[in-house]
Amino acid sequence: MRAAVYDAYGPPSRLRIAQIPAPTPRAGQVLIEVVATSINLSDWEGLHGSPAYARIGGLLAPRRHVLGSDIAGRVVAVAPDVSSFRVGDEVYGDNLQLMGGFAEYAVAPASALVLKPRELTFVEASTIPQSGAIALQAVARGRTGERMLLNGAGGGAGSFAIQVAKAAGLHVTGVDNAAKLDFMRELGADAVLDYRTQDFTRTGPYDLVIDLVAHRSVFALRRALARGGRYFMVGGTARTMARLLTVGTVVGAVTRTRLGILFVREGPAHFTPLADSILAGDIRVHVDRVFPLEEIRDALAYHGEGHALGKVVVQLRDE
Repeated sequence: MRAAVYDAYGPPSRLRIAQIPAPTPRAGQVLIEVVATSINLSDWEGLHGSPAYARIGGLLAPRRHVLGSDIAGRVVAVAPDVSSFRVGDEVYGDNLQLMGGFAEYAVAPASALVLKPRELTFVEASTIPQSGAIALQAVARGRTGERMLLNGAGGGAGSFAIQVAKAAGLHVTGVDNAAKLDFMRELGADAVLDYRTQDFTRTGPYDLVIDLVAHRSVFALRRALARGGRYFMVGGTARTMARLLTVGTVVGAVTRTRLGILFVREGPAHFTPLADSILAGDIRVHVDRVFPLEEIRDALAYHGEGHALGKVVVQLRDE
């Protein structure tokens, strides 16, 4: 089968299209004929091996050689102990533990998958699992009427989170680069900031800050919070994570705020509610670009360099 393979950490130029054996499902797994796989920050981090936590299980070289977790496709084989799916089922899910979505076939635990609604295309379905779970769990930390700031709001998770937050009655400030300001407004953001010209930690204060690209100091982040405010890191540097787990705990206790990490729970139970909202017409899927597998380098670069307005998808075969 064709797959985008990498053998060493580095930029998108490390990726190559190669012919490799198709995987075989083990106990509890299914084999999927992949139609579409959306790109997430976890793919960019896994490619580069940075932040440091992206190297867990593969300190010097990647443990898995094919990236891509948010997959959508058709079941072509099931392990003998799997009864929840059968050959021909159209499924989607977050295969973060095994990856492998940037290939014509991928194996995934049956527990990570759910049947794809007929109303959604494979491309649309592939955008939901990881970004949807992040958006729902992040916004769940807020309450109606509160002031929420979302740093990195113009990408995949952010495009969902802005809409979910507005539906929940929060006042939303989105932060990203200047090219994404109008896009964030279109999604419903009440205010937008260009991080290149405005320091969000000197605005506000905010009741809730969700940081998808955390790199600021604990004290700067605390400055952005109202009394009783909460700050949660979702993605960012390993240094910021370490500081939040140590200094952040102390600073939060002293100032009656909370500074911590949002450990996102995976699985269908955590992303299908968003799919339901999409089907109901309450939330929209925003796919910026769709790339063929042969252009995987361009796709990763476009996403990782911060150009994407919403989601970027790699499509491996026709719908």
